[in-house]
Amino acid sequence: MAQLNAKSSLIASTAAAIGASLCCVAPLVLLTLGIGGTWIATLTALEPYRPIFIGLTLVFLGLAFRRLYLAPQVCAPGRPCADPRTVTRQRLTFWIVAVPLLSLLGVPWFAPLFY
Repeated sequence: MAQLNAKSSLIASTAAAIGASLCCVAPLVLLTLGIGGTWIATLTALEPYRPIFIGLTLVFLGLAFRRLYLAPQVCAPGRPCADPRTVTRQRLTFWIVAVPLLSLLGVPWFAPLFY
């Protein structure tokens, strides 16, 4: 059960981070691909919701961190979660997901440097 909750927290934080950075990442990607025009300015419709998405991202990442590092895992012997390699893989997956997510949250501040 703890493995499922950690996975769902990572998935939810990924979705929230994508939502938080969508207003700035989408125009940047389109401009990088050479697609431009005045209509790109209308892609900022999600900008008012960005603080909500940022908050959700941080909450879900915090929940996943808590499950993986702070909360003791209770697991019956013979179950996959009893294997220390499983916990190591979960923690590695957490950091592989968390670093790009936190980078995505910073895109709106760094995007003006590129266009």
